[in-house]
Amino acid sequence: MKENILGVDVCAETYEQLTSRLLADIEEKRKAFIVAINPEKIMKAQQDESLRQLLNSATYQIPDGIGVIIASVLKGGNIRSRVTGIDMMLQLCKEAALHQKKIFLYGAKPGIADEAKVKLEEMFPGIQITGTLNGYEKDENVIRDTINASGAEIIFVALGSPAQENWIIKHKEILAPYVYQGVGGSFDVVSGRLNRAPAFFQKLGLEWFYRLLKEPWRWKRQLILPKFLIKVIKG
Repeated sequence: MKENILGVDVCAETYEQLTSRLLADIEEKRKAFIVAINPEKIMKAQQDESLRQLLNSATYQIPDGIGVIIASVLKGGNIRSRVTGIDMMLQLCKEAALHQKKIFLYGAKPGIADEAKVKLEEMFPGIQITGTLNGYEKDENVIRDTINASGAEIIFVALGSPAQENWIIKHKEILAPYVYQGVGGSFDVVSGRLNRAPAFFQKLGLEWFYRLLKEPWRWKRQLILPKFLIKVIKG
């Protein structure tokens, strides 16, 4: 079940519905690719056809941004709750621990994935993280062999967007995992290197506002939201 917002597909399912579908993908040995969609990506896709095609090529486009929810409401759609990239990752980790699915962490600076692995093992007892590799490894053979040797069925890729999505498209058919998700800076957050917005801001969908308070120089980027909503209304 998907909606189309300014030419970009967005899934309307909840965390639970998506996780159920992803577990089924693993059981049936189907490749699945998750990408997070926010107003900034949708606006960039207006000027970049290759980006729009990349986003729409994903199996699941999750609504990671309060602006996407507002846009859905304005267009009479059914998306009513955010599915953030990091929370989708954590939900998958929880279910992977329960269903004995193996996970690989690829990306970020040296040491970060290893630290995230330790934290995830504390958060989800029984989780099987069978391998990690930092994003600075450039040898394609090493990357392929390390991931495939791990036996992982789920891989989280932290290379930044759209590099991580391009990497997934290029490699998913030659790698063993079935589920692929680009997770940006999530390893930094999980490892404790980077603080996430407090739960109050998360619940209200105001993580962008928290970041603005912490980093005022981001204000120009935040102007994308009203521009996006105006375009949705006019469209």
